[in-house]
This record gives sequence, C-alpha cells and structure tokens, in this order.
Amino acid sequence: MNRAEFAAHIDHTVLGPETTLGDVKRVLDEALEHGMNACIPPCYVAEAADYAPSVTLATVVGFPHGQHATAVKETEAERAWDDGADELDVVINVGRLRAGEDDAVREELEAIVATVPLPVKVIIETALLDDEEKHRACEAARDAGADMVKTSTGFADGGATVPDVELMSEYLPVKASGGVGSYEEARAMLDAGAERIGASSGVELVAGAPE
Repeated sequence: MNRAEFAAHIDHTVLGPETTLGDVKRVLDEALEHGMNACIPPCYVAEAADYAPSVTLATVVGFPHGQHATAVKETEAERAWDDGADELDVVINVGRLRAGEDDAVREELEAIVATVPLPVKVIIETALLDDEEKHRACEAARDAGADMVKTSTGFADGGATVPDVELMSEYLPVKASGGVGSYEEARAMLDAGAERIGASSGVELVAGAPE
C-alpha cells in the first residue's frame, strides 16, 4: 500500500468542544493536500461542503454519548444530509445496550439508517464494553443495516485496539478510531481488518507511510 492508497483510508478528524470553523478549514485543506477524508462537527457541515466539495465529508450524530432521543438523532442525520455530509458516524446508546435493551438499540439504528441515503458508521464505544457487549453492539449495527462499525468517539478512556478491530470485523467493515497516532499503529489496525482510520493526526499518519 503506497502513501496515496493509505491516505484514502484516513478520516482526518476535528471534533473537540472548542473546534472553530478555522480549525475545520485547516483540516479540510490538509485532507485535500494529502488525499484524506474529513470528519467534522455537524454545525460546520454546510460551510465545509461549500469550502471543499471534493473531500468526502463525515459528521457525527448523537455525539459524543449517544443518549439523544431517537427523533433527535433522526433529525440530526437528515440535517447533515441536507447540509452536504457524505457519511454519518452515529453513537449508539451505550446505556441501553448495557441494560440488555438490544432491540431498542437496533430499532434506533434502523430508524437512522432509513432516514437518509448515506453510509452509516455505528460508534460502539469499545472502551466502555466487555467483549460480550461488543458482539451484541456489532450484531445490532449489522442487523440495522449499518455500513460500518467504529471503535470510539475519543471521549471515553481508551481507544482502538487490534483485538477489538478483529472482533468487530467479524460483523461489518471497521473504522478504528481513538488513540491511533502513528503510521505503524494505523497499519496494524488495517492489517487487523479495519477499512478506515479516524484520527486527528492524519497528516502525521500519512507522512509516515511509504511513498
């Protein structure tokens, strides 16, 4: 895999609570320069789509804790689509999953998937789950018609690990996100079965890749 091929797997990300439009434009400029995708806050999607229409643009729904009402998540998804998002990263309701309310988790994801014709990545927040719960979360995402599962929001302790990527890839393509800070770490995630890498350090990851 050469540098350009590697870069296409990166969702260059800026999602912190202090993110400004200037931060988003910087990430978009870097994504354009290096051939990456971008993942940004929903409030900036319309401006970002106008600023860099050729960048594959992901945004988040129910972020960061997943506890929005389902109708709110559906509205967020629809608004993101209207504003020009290409993909959605949706946080599951971890509390409902851990309480054994798997049907509610799946039904919520089904509703979001049905709301918009966009690829949906489901963030299961692996750092908060044991392996049995990770399996159930991935099953819910798969059965709801989601396109990918994603490890982390980056707002819980812990992030992507190779064992988690291997587990999740049994169900759907995986976006490994959270704590991936070097090319070597990113490549290990891809080798374990990830299709995407979510990272705020996308430029550094690409710089470490062989040309």
